[in-house]
Amino acid sequence: MNEIFSNKAFIPFITCGYPNIDVTEDIIYTLAENGADLIELGIPFSDPIAEGPVIQKASEEALKSGVSTDSIFDMVTRIRRKCNVPLAFMTYANVIFSYGSKDFMRQANILGVRALLLPDVPFEEKKEFEVVCKEFDINLISFVAPTSARRLDSIIQEAKGFVYCVSSYGVTGIRDEISSDVKYMVDSIKCIRDIPVVVGFGISTPQQAKTISRYADGVVVGSAIVKLCAKYGNDAPRYIGIYAKEMKQAMQDI
Repeated sequence: MNEIFSNKAFIPFITCGYPNIDVTEDIIYTLAENGADLIELGIPFSDPIAEGPVIQKASEEALKSGVSTDSIFDMVTRIRRKCNVPLAFMTYANVIFSYGSKDFMRQANILGVRALLLPDVPFEEKKEFEVVCKEFDINLISFVAPTSARRLDSIIQEAKGFVYCVSSYGVTGIRDEISSDVKYMVDSIKCIRDIPVVVGFGISTPQQAKTISRYADGVVVGSAIVKLCAKYGNDAPRYIGIYAKEMKQAMQDI
């Protein structure tokens, strides 16, 4: 995945199926055209414990509208006929279990999905997923939070692809300020191993993206994009494209 981080990586997150699956597809094309280096595709789950109210509501609405793992796979199949932007899936353990771990990973591999993020799977319980991910050449991404100091060395030594650095305590959502010392966290990871580090949770403005890009290899933005979906509905791709372009430009101006 190193080519994704040849420059500072802009990594937007979207909730698949919100406001509907057709708009999701259009958003992915728009993001790819406006600077996204890797797109996180959120597969909705009924109890998304890591998510704040914005993404929780989006997941609920997507599930109510009938979006499923298979309909998301079908959407990505269509996308792959037109667009080669790197993709990752972000979901929860029960989604993988209910689909069947090998079947899920096999299909993700066929679709060229590069990574999997499972925020409800702690480091100590990742092995059963990691074995299947390795079989199908998918990176199971490790998370590091402000509370990870005691096991940081073990997490980083075993990390695959890149490390996701959680910038703040709590759940996802827009924040005026990032509450932890993110630079210290990134530097601590880099001292252990030279691996790409991305920062997420709470980043929403070009200035925040610019600041964090000075020391991180990438920035993840989720709630701000999902809020644009909520505000503009079927017209969201247009506004998300403008937003993405501004964020990517800010990350380059460092």
